Amino acid sequence: MKRLLSLLLAITVALSLASCGASTTGGSATPAPAAATSGSATSTPVAEPQTDPAQEASGGIPMLSASNPVTLSVWITSNYAAPASDNKLTKLLKDELGVTLNYEIISPANADQMIGVMLAGGEYPDLIGTVDQNARFITGGALISLDSYLKPDAAQTLYEHVEPYWNRLAYDAGDGEKHIYILPNYNRFYGDITGGTNYSASGFWIQKAVLADAGYPDVSNMTLDKYFQLIKDYMAKYPTIDGQPTIGFEILAASGREWGLTNPPEYLAGAPNNGGVIVDENNHAEIFANKDISKTYYKYLNQMNAEGVVDQETFTQNLDQYLAKLASGRVLGMYDQRWDFGNAYDSLVDAGKDERTWVSLMPVYEGKTPYYADREVMNINQGFGVSVSCKQPDVAVSFLNALLSEQWQKRLSWGIEGEDYSVGSDGKFTRSQDQRNNSKDLVWRSSNKLEALLDVIPKHQGTYSDGNAYGPDDQPAEFFATLRDYDKNFLSSYNKQTWRDFLNQPPENPVYYPAWNIALPDGSDAQMANTQLTDTSLQFLPKAILAPPAEFEDIWSQYLAEIEKIDIKSYEDAINAGIQERIANWGN
Repeated sequence: MKRLLSLLLAITVALSLASCGASTTGGSATPAPAAATSGSATSTPVAEPQTDPAQEASGGIPMLSASNPVTLSVWITSNYAAPASDNKLTKLLKDELGVTLNYEIISPANADQMIGVMLAGGEYPDLIGTVDQNARFITGGALISLDSYLKPDAAQTLYEHVEPYWNRLAYDAGDGEKHIYILPNYNRFYGDITGGTNYSASGFWIQKAVLADAGYPDVSNMTLDKYFQLIKDYMAKYPTIDGQPTIGFEILAASGREWGLTNPPEYLAGAPNNGGVIVDENNHAEIFANKDISKTYYKYLNQMNAEGVVDQETFTQNLDQYLAKLASGRVLGMYDQRWDFGNAYDSLVDAGKDERTWVSLMPVYEGKTPYYADREVMNINQGFGVSVSCKQPDVAVSFLNALLSEQWQKRLSWGIEGEDYSVGSDGKFTRSQDQRNNSKDLVWRSSNKLEALLDVIPKHQGTYSDGNAYGPDDQPAEFFATLRDYDKNFLSSYNKQTWRDFLNQPPENPVYYPAWNIALPDGSDAQMANTQLTDTSLQFLPKAILAPPAEFEDIWSQYLAEIEKIDIKSYEDAINAGIQERIANWGN
């Protein structure tokens, strides 16, 4: 009997040491297969946390410390790269929280394929950072419910983060019950919302050099004619930039970024971004791909192509190639969203080519009012979740809870006090010019920022309890001071103070908004119809744009005929059902 008890004790210890987050070597912890098929966080972990009971937080989640080192594997969908090996925040995580992260970072262009591979394999890293709108990690059983941790006596900071929006964030994984599986990564605001840069802004971007060369023309009441005339005039005057042919207009249609091709008609019609549909005043959604507002736009692009304005490689390049062209400084205009090309923008700034960066304009059809800028919407089904393969989900939740504290949020967004910013006598955060220059240096950022991690974790956007903004770009005075002379002079020429001033003032969002993040069940008729519509658009719209003008009408007719073959009603019905559900459950 004594030998049997000793053997059982040895097995228990071995299992404890094998659990995720329990590594004391600092090496990578290989995720083990899920202990149960249920996605519920109430299932019993395989092993208890390796922490001193005196260091347990109330509610049972462990307090993290350097005396109990842990290793967490993280899978992140992001355009940002993993940090350098000498990153100071990586060291701080280990020194203060005892946490070492093993990163696997997937570009958005490759995410769809990788999600399928992971779901088929059934084994996952401890933490999954996803931007998948179809919530496949949830419906595929890859994530646990976080409900049991999101309580005042457990992960209190995370609880306060999600509690006002519980009904919005809760998702039915297929068992008829709604739980929170993913913690939103963007647009959960605290206090006042400030900022000089609207990173999510959509627009028809135009190079600042084009406007400067034209004498800073009036950009209000913008139309497609005015926008493209500015580009054509500059191309005629400057056929090359830095020894390379000038590119008038790029159209983003890369995998995962098809909206760069398909979304513009809704903006031109004065509608906000609801994805593939326009929602009328009665809260009824219809697709616009087959409407005249779309035909007008693509026929116009067909004419611009005939005049040599559209890049002839625009439909054959992937996202990396598109961003590389933007980073070359020779692209005069494109429709895009600011967050999507941030790396290219930053590369130009880093190279001192501020005049080759862009500002957003808002062309609309006659009689329409621009609605390009909306109120930033809290992301749903985007952010971090804890996988079913994680043996100690309480450790993973404790880590995310710690990162959402104001102390760590300031470190991740502002940096280290005294090194990356200073606190003035008025309590406001400011930076020296050297510190501002550092923030634009890609090499410096790799060693001093954790951009991929910050991209996906929950954030304290808005203002902190001390009145400082979430990050330097959101602190108005600091934002303007960050600008170099070129941008300061450019803004002054338009009597504006921020880039956001070029956009409309966003009205209050409709209760349901936006329709694009209404999840369509995987494999449903609605999802299939949406996929077929996207595929059909990608097949015919490039042909219509690049064809000789005399052939446009025939190709457009073929496009409409193909759309007629798709079960569009199932897609529209699903979106309308989602709109009505949100109105019923999210209304005040």
